[in-house]
Amino acid sequence: MASVEYNRDFWNAQYDWRQGGEEWSEAWGSSEAQWWGSLLPRLHRFVPCGHILEIAPGFGRWTAFLKDLCQRLTVVDLSERCIRHCQERFAGATNITYAVNDGKSLDAAADQSVDLAFSFDSLVHAEAEVLAAYVGQLARKLKPNGVAFIHHSNAWRYHKYFELTKRLPRGRQFLMRKGVLADDSGRALSMSAAHFEEFCRRAGGLCIGQEIINWRGKYLLDCVSMFTVKGSVWERPNRVVENRQFMAEAGTLARLAPLYTGWPAPK
Repeated sequence: MASVEYNRDFWNAQYDWRQGGEEWSEAWGSSEAQWWGSLLPRLHRFVPCGHILEIAPGFGRWTAFLKDLCQRLTVVDLSERCIRHCQERFAGATNITYAVNDGKSLDAAADQSVDLAFSFDSLVHAEAEVLAAYVGQLARKLKPNGVAFIHHSNAWRYHKYFELTKRLPRGRQFLMRKGVLADDSGRALSMSAAHFEEFCRRAGGLCIGQEIINWRGKYLLDCVSMFTVKGSVWERPNRVVENRQFMAEAGTLARLAPLYTGWPAPK
């Protein structure tokens, strides 16, 4: 179980940020290809908007795109190192507010002020208690027509398998490299799509869509969940889709990326 304290120490002091997070977009060809080809098509109904809250931006891989889609962007991370880097990287952007939090608090955003809450590629490492805390607060932070788009772990679905394989006395890393054993990639084993939907219900909000996706291999380790508040224009019964082709989609984008990305941004 990855505690808040462990995550703070790992991303502050232990992780090698030499590639700035781009290493997680290699399967798509680049973060640019992943954004335009994978993320924005899933987000397009919600942007541009007034106020975006980004949770756990890391070194700003998605901040670079979000800042141009809103009048105001609030970025919150438990890592001082990540926030400091984002402040330096986006020093020319006047619409960004930064905050270091305790790994569970969203006090940086006022209640009923957020049009879109966004997190991708970070909260997969957050355990259920952290997601429960965030969802409870987001139900208050969202505007009446606000929506949250949150990428989180679904590894609880396979928690018995991972707990068993972690007991192997030797050779586990070798077997994962050979593809014999699945790699949880640090996913939170206490978190699932069903847990997220329950957290929304407890908070008085509505889970309106969940895409349960594979990551690297065949296992559906992750989920992208959307939720809103009751009475919003986005209100509907939850729609759940299992997408086992998510990484195949990444492969297609990686093949196309050299053709359509890489030019300097227009002035």
